[in-house]
Amino acid sequence: MNYDNLFESHKEASLYGRYITLDSIEQLIKKTNYSLVGTSVLGKPIYKIELGSGKTRIFMWSQMHGNESTTTKAVFDLLRLLNSKSELSDQLLKKYTICILPMVNPDGAKLYKRVNANEVDLNRDSVDLSQPESKVLRNVFEEFNPDFCFNLHDQRTIFGVSDTGKPATISFLAPAYNETREYNVTRMKAVKWIETMNITLQHYIPGQVGRFDDGFNINCIGDMFQSLGVPTILFEAGHFHDDYEREQTRKMVFISLISGLLNFNENDVVFNEMSVYLQIPQNKIIFYDILIKNIEINYDGIEKITNIALQFKEELVNGILFNVAYIAKIGDLDDFYFHKIYDVKGGKYSNNLNLAPIVDEKASFLIDSYWFFKDGFKI
Repeated sequence: MNYDNLFESHKEASLYGRYITLDSIEQLIKKTNYSLVGTSVLGKPIYKIELGSGKTRIFMWSQMHGNESTTTKAVFDLLRLLNSKSELSDQLLKKYTICILPMVNPDGAKLYKRVNANEVDLNRDSVDLSQPESKVLRNVFEEFNPDFCFNLHDQRTIFGVSDTGKPATISFLAPAYNETREYNVTRMKAVKWIETMNITLQHYIPGQVGRFDDGFNINCIGDMFQSLGVPTILFEAGHFHDDYEREQTRKMVFISLISGLLNFNENDVVFNEMSVYLQIPQNKIIFYDILIKNIEINYDGIEKITNIALQFKEELVNGILFNVAYIAKIGDLDDFYFHKIYDVKGGKYSNNLNLAPIVDEKASFLIDSYWFFKDGFKI
C-alpha cells in the first residue's frame, strides 16, 4: 500500500495549520451523513458523522481539547477517502461502521484553549459529566455501542521518544482500566491495534513513535471507556522536524488510521503477549524548541558563557495563531534536546533594560548589539 499517494490524493486541502474551528469544518461536515447530537456551553453545534455498514463498530472523536487540531485535519482526510467510492473505500465501509465526533469542544477551538467555555478540561470530566460536551460524548458512546474507540489528541513539542533525541511525532496508549494497570482482553485488543499501526509507521518515521504514560485516572475518557469494556486507543499527534503547522504529523495520523483499519485482525490478539507493545519507548519530556548556545551574559559585572532554552507558546491574536518564544531555562542544558540550535559563539547578550535574562519572560534580546529575538519572534 502506497500510503504517501493515498494521503496526497485524499488530503482535505481546505484545512491547514493549527487553528481549526467549527467554521473551518462545518461545510465539510454538511457534505457527509451527519446529524446534530448536542450543543456546547455557548450553544455551538456538536455534530456526529456516521458511515459504513460493517460488523465492527469504530467510534472516534477529535478536539475535545480545543487547541488540539491535528487529528481533526486527519479525520477529514480519512473522510475524503471513505467517501471516494474507490475499491479501498468500499472495502473499509463493508468491514466497519464508523461514528465520528469531529469537534467535541467547538468553544475551546474558537478560543484556541484546551478547556471549554466553563474552563473545564473535558478529558477530566468522564465521571462527573458536568459539561454539556461531556454528556454528548457519553450519550453517543452509549447509543452507538462501539467495539473500539479512538481518542484523538495532540501533544506538545516538549515530548521525545525516551532518551533517543528524536521527537515523539506520534504516541499511542492502550489506557489502563484499573489502578493496578493490569492487562485484560479488552486492553490487549487496544495493544494489538497499536502494534499494527506502529509496524507501518516505522517505515515513515523510524524511532519517532512513543508510548504515552499509562497512569490510571477514571476521570479521563479513555480510561473510563476501557474500564467499561471497550478497547480504546489514545492517539497523540506530536512534533515532526520543522513542522509547527503539524502537516507532516497530520499525514502520520492519517497513515495510522488507514493502516490500522486495513491490517488489524482481532484473531491475532494473544492474551498477555505485549512484549512488542512494551518495546515502543515511552514518551519523555526532554525537548525545548530552541537552544541559544554559548551566549555571554553579564551577571552583576561577571561575564559568563552559558545557554538559554526557549519554548514557544501559541498565542491567538485577531484570529491568527503565533508561536511566541519565551525564556524557559538558563544554564546547563546537557540533559535536553532541541528542535533548533543557534550557536552564537560567545556573542554578548543584552536587552533594553540592561538586565540579565529572566525565566518565563518573552524572548526579546540582542546579541552583539543586533536584535536576535524581539517580542518573542526571531529577527
